[in-house]
Amino acid sequence: MTIQQEVDFQRIAKAIHFLQENFKTQPTLGQIASHVYMSEAHFQRMFTAWAGTSPKKFLQYVSINHAKSLLKENNIAETTYQLGLSSSSRLHELFINIEGMTPAEYKNEGANLLISYDYYQSLFGTMLIASTPKGVCHIAYADDQATAFMSLQQLFPKATYLQQGNSMHENALQALNPEDKDISQVKLHLKGTDFQLKVWEALLKIPMGNLSTYGTIASQIGRPKASRAVGTAVGSNPIAYLIPCHRVIQNSGIFGGYRWDPMRKTAIIGWESLHTAI
Repeated sequence: MTIQQEVDFQRIAKAIHFLQENFKTQPTLGQIASHVYMSEAHFQRMFTAWAGTSPKKFLQYVSINHAKSLLKENNIAETTYQLGLSSSSRLHELFINIEGMTPAEYKNEGANLLISYDYYQSLFGTMLIASTPKGVCHIAYADDQATAFMSLQQLFPKATYLQQGNSMHENALQALNPEDKDISQVKLHLKGTDFQLKVWEALLKIPMGNLSTYGTIASQIGRPKASRAVGTAVGSNPIAYLIPCHRVIQNSGIFGGYRWDPMRKTAIIGWESLHTAI
């Protein structure tokens, strides 16, 4: 993705927000385009190129009613995953393997760890990807690169950092492209409690184009009364997109918050729902 495409995504996200806020009034294409300071023709071309459909059609995939219908299908999605089957949209999560850090690694805040990191362009904006010698340890949307790096440092305050790319980053970047049909396994080296790791592993069982709830995840890990704790673990997910915390929403169908911007979450859900429905 180029810098211009990233700028386009920011405009698309703003347009999606406008549609959500004003859907009941059925805004015209001209009103939507005007909101993002573009001509109708230019906006229509840009949005269709990114989403593959018109703005109003896209909104159907980010509505509460559509979200509720996806939640009803969750059991089917879970069965599909457990059987090792794949829908027409490849489940790239099946290629992801989590290795939790040892107790010593967890407690020493990254001492003796060399972490390589760099910034990359993705479909939904700039991302920071970081790795230890054992695997990818952090992926975050980096709308502000300095802030994103500070967040990484807070996870591993005693680590040594080197800004350079490597093959682990390239594998992760390849897997970040939902349309890529031939990816290598991505190995993750994560700092988390046993509970967090269980939650993050459960998130990997939500196929692209499907949604789940905090209560469902709690039941899946054998802690049905721990919905709030699950919500905290989901919110602390250190691997954007590949561990799909964006696919967890409220029981009501409301998408809720997202540590990398709720509007980005909406855009991702809408894009995935659209492209798995094609």
